[in-house]
Amino acid sequence: MVLPPSLDLSGRTALVTGAGSPNGIGFATARHLGALGAGVVLAATTNRVEDRARELEDSGLEALGLVGDLTDPEVVADLVDAAAEWGGRLDVLVNNAGMVSTSQPDYLEGDLTATTPDRWSESLRRNLDTAFLVTRAALPHLRVSGSGRVVMVASVTGAVMGMRGEVAYAAAKAGLVGLTRALAVDEAVHGVTVNAVAPGWIATGSQTDDEAAEGLVTPGGRSGTADEVAAAIAYLVSPGAGYTTGQVLVVDGGNSITEERALPR
Repeated sequence: MVLPPSLDLSGRTALVTGAGSPNGIGFATARHLGALGAGVVLAATTNRVEDRARELEDSGLEALGLVGDLTDPEVVADLVDAAAEWGGRLDVLVNNAGMVSTSQPDYLEGDLTATTPDRWSESLRRNLDTAFLVTRAALPHLRVSGSGRVVMVASVTGAVMGMRGEVAYAAAKAGLVGLTRALAVDEAVHGVTVNAVAPGWIATGSQTDDEAAEGLVTPGGRSGTADEVAAAIAYLVSPGAGYTTGQVLVVDGGNSITEERALPR
């Protein structure tokens, strides 16, 4: 299949963090970018990411899985360098790491009184600092081509709406939007675009029963899929999105714009 130039990622290398889950947004994104021609480096905190990379390779795509703690600046620097060395370049970064992982199963939820300083700091490290550290390490590589792409996977929580008992997570995800806009302004001169996606209720392996129930009362009557978020990310990193930067693309089935929640009579 011949891809239109606006979508073709052939010859480019993409790094996707938080890509260890077989049914998560990170792996879905890696699969989409690989299908568009990119060589894809998947990063996660456990070696299950190597299984995800093998799945992509088995389907005919070029992929590499790397394990690392993205809250450690030295580990991040080594991981980014390894990704760029493997691909011969680094053109795309998708900062998806955060929320929860198999190595850190605590969601760190809680209202303000239940959020200790340690839990607050840990949530920001996991959900905001990881993006800061990886992007900072990747920028020298992303600037080289003059058409680098960064996408932050934020959330409607914090960036668009509020949710009970999620003060640290909401603050971190809102912080990702601020980081996105600041970077977009600074990096435009280098041809690097920086955008964010804000998913709503998405049916991944980490979705709880309560979250799935919330998805049923969105306008579409369902949760979204990881592939639907990945498709939005794929557009933002495409050659055709070169004049789109500093933006937040909400992927929530219209949930954040709905005033009426009661079912029609």
